[in-house]
Amino acid sequence: MSFESFLTKENFEGYEDPERYKKDWVPRLDKYRADLESAILPEYKITLPEPIEKLQKDQFNPLEYLYEKKLLSDEEKRITELSATELAKEIASGKLKSVTAFKAYARRATICHQFTNCALELFVDEGLERAQMLDEYFEKNGKVIGPLHGVPISLKEQMDYKDKITHGGWVGLLDRIPKKHGATIQILENLGAVFYVRTNQPQTLMHLDSNNNFVGTSRNPFNLGLSSGGSSSGEGSIVAFGGSSLGVGSDIGGSIRAPAAYSGCHGLRPTTRRVALLGGISSGAGQESVVPVAGPMARSLDDIDLFMKHYVNDGNPWQLDQWALPLPWRTVEPPKPESLTIAVMYDDGVVKPTPPIARGLKEVVAKLKNAGAKVIEFKPIRVQEAIDTVNKMYNCDGNYMQKKLLSASGEPLTKLTKWALNYGNGSKDIGVAENRKLNVIRDSLRQEYTDYLNANKVDFILGPAYNNVAPLPEAVYNWSYTALYNILDFPSLSFQTGMFQDPTVDKWGSEHSSYTYRSELEKLELSGYDPELFKGAPIALQLAGRRYFDEELVAAGKTILKVLDVDLLHK
Repeated sequence: MSFESFLTKENFEGYEDPERYKKDWVPRLDKYRADLESAILPEYKITLPEPIEKLQKDQFNPLEYLYEKKLLSDEEKRITELSATELAKEIASGKLKSVTAFKAYARRATICHQFTNCALELFVDEGLERAQMLDEYFEKNGKVIGPLHGVPISLKEQMDYKDKITHGGWVGLLDRIPKKHGATIQILENLGAVFYVRTNQPQTLMHLDSNNNFVGTSRNPFNLGLSSGGSSSGEGSIVAFGGSSLGVGSDIGGSIRAPAAYSGCHGLRPTTRRVALLGGISSGAGQESVVPVAGPMARSLDDIDLFMKHYVNDGNPWQLDQWALPLPWRTVEPPKPESLTIAVMYDDGVVKPTPPIARGLKEVVAKLKNAGAKVIEFKPIRVQEAIDTVNKMYNCDGNYMQKKLLSASGEPLTKLTKWALNYGNGSKDIGVAENRKLNVIRDSLRQEYTDYLNANKVDFILGPAYNNVAPLPEAVYNWSYTALYNILDFPSLSFQTGMFQDPTVDKWGSEHSSYTYRSELEKLELSGYDPELFKGAPIALQLAGRRYFDEELVAAGKTILKVLDVDLLHK
């Protein structure tokens, strides 16, 4: 079955207007791209070893190139290999200037952008001014202004940024310039963070990929031929590359966890209402059946802990955003492996994992068992029903708001926008009564999963973050492994295993030739797996826990990474 054969629930009439788009919007987009190019400071420009198209075809690894060609000084390398926790301590002790730290990250971030196309906006000069101000404050007062003083943080573009275009991936919002920061950006600024880059995301924000009509797709920092994921697309690239100390993304179906998994970093989808959402753009305002979250992406789980601890306990998001709960972040020590009971989902019953993910699961389980953890097999509970339900929730307004936002410019619809507009009932507004029925299914799923955890004394569920490693651009269709936890509202963590796809090892076994696909979606996903196309892609998994036990989840993640001996900071 072809991709097009799935597009049956939306006729796309009234979305595109090629003539108006070309006349009124293309010149402005050309200027937008020119401004982005001119924002690359001359001292940070590099010459790519080959044209970017050839690098993509060759599955080039720019992170490896960064080190081989010594594009950073020894001090820049040292600084950008510090965890955010270590960086904040060095700055607070006076050992390191904010300006020095910032310049190191600005260089690495700009190099990352030139390879991966991760940024929608660079404003390094402003970041430098902010770092200088922080140094002056420290020199005058002998203390930092907050626990994230001088820490360079990257931001997903769809979050409101004062006096800067915030379009969320919709061309028709090029005139949208907020008068103040969104709550999360304001909190991070209050805590001392430094901003300098806002990152790429897909048209509609509803792809696990990145394509849009502004700058196109973002690329994977371990293999330029692959996707960086989405919708926090550029965040995946820049955080995994080491171009920011911490990144902030958002997630309604996997949009933090997919780019973290694909690109090579860690990402936390917190339970809803722990991180403020006030101030940003999306198509889902007022939709409360499956709500988005914002959360951190990092190269260290200590840094995810650092972000959540200070953001919640010092930032007090509930004071700025009535939606956020006054729920302090608790200190939870990493548990001993032998105290853990982990249920492993080897296959969710929707799309089975490809060989590298299956290998990753097998090896991680073996190491956990060897370390003393109790591991049992988790038989999927109503996953197909959960995905069918959440897909209807995404499009419960019959695509009304997406159509309004897209048709404002008449911009061309990308491939995966057409895919997303066909979720659920597509262009059919399901109505209040039907939406309530979906909520009842959602609540029954949450209860059944909770009952399972209780009955089996299970602490966490371990499984894939996606049925494959990073996909080819615009070839990711299945959200089942991540969206499951959005409808359940279970906190979930994508983490790196330290393993990478190897085309000589990660081949289909002989039994696959007689495998009967359970759906056309599974066939579409799995028939695209050619071992030679995914060389060196990071192998990541996902850990999920009980609602509002986010602290225990992150702590357990630390234990697992220690067992696996994973260190993403030092190359």
